[in-house]
Amino acid sequence: MSLLDISGLSKRYGQQTALDNVDLAVPSRSRTAIVGPSGSGKTTLLRIIAGFETPDSGRVALDGQVLADGPLIAPAHRRGIGYVPQDGALFPHLSVAENIGFGIEAGDAGRGARIAELMDMIELDRSMLTRRPHELSGGQQQRVALARALARRPALMLLDEPFSALDAGLREAVRKSVARVLQQAGITTILVTHDQAEALSFADQVAVLRQGRLAQAGTPHALYWRPRDRDTALFLGDAAVLEAEFRDGFVSCALGRIPTEADARPGTVTIMLRPEQIRLSPAGIGQGEAAACHGEVDEIEFGGSLCAITVVVEANGARQRILVHASSLELPAPGTRVRLDVVGKAHILER
Repeated sequence: MSLLDISGLSKRYGQQTALDNVDLAVPSRSRTAIVGPSGSGKTTLLRIIAGFETPDSGRVALDGQVLADGPLIAPAHRRGIGYVPQDGALFPHLSVAENIGFGIEAGDAGRGARIAELMDMIELDRSMLTRRPHELSGGQQQRVALARALARRPALMLLDEPFSALDAGLREAVRKSVARVLQQAGITTILVTHDQAEALSFADQVAVLRQGRLAQAGTPHALYWRPRDRDTALFLGDAAVLEAEFRDGFVSCALGRIPTEADARPGTVTIMLRPEQIRLSPAGIGQGEAAACHGEVDEIEFGGSLCAITVVVEANGARQRILVHASSLELPAPGTRVRLDVVGKAHILER
């Protein structure tokens, strides 16, 4: 069941189209990540949902209640939506307790208990309640901002790139903590992020925007392994995109004959393989070597536990560069002749 329904949403700024007829359903108690390159419209979409922007056309409904119908909108403070901006936007002159309790009526008898409950929820010690924001780390500030947004028990939480200013290690820890808090609270969440890995790990549903249009939406697994087109495939991670010939459930390409699940017409197609599907082994004389695909290691990008290896393969008189991910334990040297084997099936992209 959807909590948030967006239909036909469009927005222009002068001659610039920010959103073009966007449809999106956000299931109740789920986490949806909206991703896309700069200028794709993801922040505009979030601001329209929050009530900070007015759409030119289209509808936004939360749990059956219409929040926007073209330029007719419900004011932001009446929507029951929590919002955490990129920088947290805590009030510097207020304590942690005063920041968290900002949206709770001062005369509310349960105000103090609610603030303490929220501190426990975001996994911060209650001794920090008297501190000011400048006395907290970046991760602690973001969790306080989340607690402030949770204080009024919103039906929907909007996160506008809240982890982007944090160091890499801290970003991952805070992201996991925030996901855990929101899941335990049962709050439907929308995250806007430019980090594809963050979107795939955080969300139950990923929506990819491109030039103001919804390119594709689905589970992280579906979008990563079965993207609709080349741009979506490359935006969500490294990929080998190759021309191939399809026939009888197999494609023939620079890497050999590979099975595919698609039911396409026989002929030329574009396929995608993720780098982790390609296995490298030393080239040598052995069973099947004559028919195997071979190439030469061109570049190695050391990445610690996982390294990126570029292998040049020659097929039909053309040189094709193939990206492979491999463990750093046994890296081949540049110039080494290697054998390439594909694991799994190729995915056929729309042209």
